Amino acid sequence: MRRIAALLALALLASCSRPLPPGVTELVYASPYPPSHPFSRADRRWIDFVEKRSGGSLLIRPIWSGALLSSDMSMEEIRHGVADIGLITPIYSRGGTHLLRTQTGFYSGADTIESQLALYHCMAGAVPEFARELAGLKVLAVQGGVLPGILTRNRRVEHLADLKGLRIRAPTELLPILQALGADPVDLPMGEVYSALAKGVIDGVVAPPDTLRSLHFAEVTRYFFELRIPRGAYPGRAMDLEAWNALDPSQRETLTEGIGVWEQALAEENRAAAAAGEQAGRGVIVNSPADPAEQARFEALYLREAKQTARSLEQYGIDGMNAYRVARESLVARNRVKCGGHP
Repeated sequence: MRRIAALLALALLASCSRPLPPGVTELVYASPYPPSHPFSRADRRWIDFVEKRSGGSLLIRPIWSGALLSSDMSMEEIRHGVADIGLITPIYSRGGTHLLRTQTGFYSGADTIESQLALYHCMAGAVPEFARELAGLKVLAVQGGVLPGILTRNRRVEHLADLKGLRIRAPTELLPILQALGADPVDLPMGEVYSALAKGVIDGVVAPPDTLRSLHFAEVTRYFFELRIPRGAYPGRAMDLEAWNALDPSQRETLTEGIGVWEQALAEENRAAAAAGEQAGRGVIVNSPADPAEQARFEALYLREAKQTARSLEQYGIDGMNAYRVARESLVARNRVKCGGHP
């Protein structure tokens, strides 16, 4: 029913559109986020760049707030032309993205957004399975993010041992690690976390500082454990490959130039949102730094789980250990990523 509704919405939009001048192509961009969200602000910067750089031959019509795309089927919806370009979330996809989901757990040491993107491109360039899972799509931006910590409601976490017994919302790759530390982790859609925190259904959430403002978590949490939890990059914006091939060469060149523009805009808006979140939490949230020895212990658990998960991909015919090795060999030092020995 959701697919039918999206197609009907697209048909309605098409019927209401005005005829375009000769030589002008309009592309529909779809996002599940409202225009005020940091991701959408980055999207708008990319839209402005594309329209200006193309000399008006490309027009982008944004459709915000999930009117066309879903989070768990966004890649398939783009492949089927529900929108020309869209925000995709392979980490939430229902199937066909085993490696794209798993590789987000290989990023220990990639502490900046730029190093996360560089590490993703290293793996994607060396491991053919990335391209296979993205078949039918032209990736227009890879997305990283500010490192998260752990926000809690009523119990202050100052040591890893304090996590014992806490029900924590966390991304999939962190569930076994938090279980090993005695927590009770759950994989809950982020849109449901505010309510779950407010009602006491969960005790905390793995989240970056921007959520204190963007998701209003400062209203329902009191403590922030500054454990530096690694996070990965993944393809975040993509275009239907058929729509890409239908463009003329100059239009494709403009969108290719736009990849760097979009990735930089996402990084800058992410950092600005994190700063705004920290400001929103000032005087409200109590921060607790993580002891260096405990930080090292957490990262050791993270890498152990990453290797086990990489091996588990063999059941799908995927050499996950190849991607894991590329990641660890490429990340030669914190924030310095090399592919094949070249910076």
